[in-house]
Amino acid sequence: MKNYTKEDFFNKKVNLHIHTLCSDGEAHPVDIVKQAKEKGYKKIAICDHNTIAAHTTVKDEILLTAVEFDVWCGYVFMHLLAYNIDITNKELLSFCAKSKKETELDIVRIFARRDIKKLIKAIHDSGGIAVLAHPACCWAISLDRFVKKLISYGLDGLEVYYPYERHRGIIKFHRASTVEKIADKYNLIKTGGTDLHKKELN
Repeated sequence: MKNYTKEDFFNKKVNLHIHTLCSDGEAHPVDIVKQAKEKGYKKIAICDHNTIAAHTTVKDEILLTAVEFDVWCGYVFMHLLAYNIDITNKELLSFCAKSKKETELDIVRIFARRDIKKLIKAIHDSGGIAVLAHPACCWAISLDRFVKKLISYGLDGLEVYYPYERHRGIIKFHRASTVEKIADKYNLIKTGGTDLHKKELN
């Protein structure tokens, strides 16, 4: 996967965190791709919670295959983004939701029982990369130590360019600037996106 620049994310040319009605978003995957092409995006990623359903619905050069998995790492509940994955990989599919509720209801998703080490291995085996979503929201006492632990499991990147709006801004435990420093410290891939759930791609 290409390592996009900060300008790509802030100039609305790349958005690698989009949800559709295949999980808890409002837009149809086809409509999201259509909007992205009309607005001149270079690349987008639909990463619905625990499902590849959107990617069985629409395929396009502008669209990067992705999933946002709910997973626990010790006492920390986290979201792990899987990018550029093979959506036919059986090992990876075994980690996907078995019902629609597992893709949209927080009270269901928080009881996820995915093994973080095995999940990262499955992402890699499917040709993808593993990225920690909205890291400033992680409950970890030390974000640096937590990321270092994930790196030992195979973590490839951090979601550095993220707006921390709505509830994400309220439950934020670390500074966004800290996330970028940690990514630089460990030479991790930097990704970003708006965490879109609405119908209009902006």
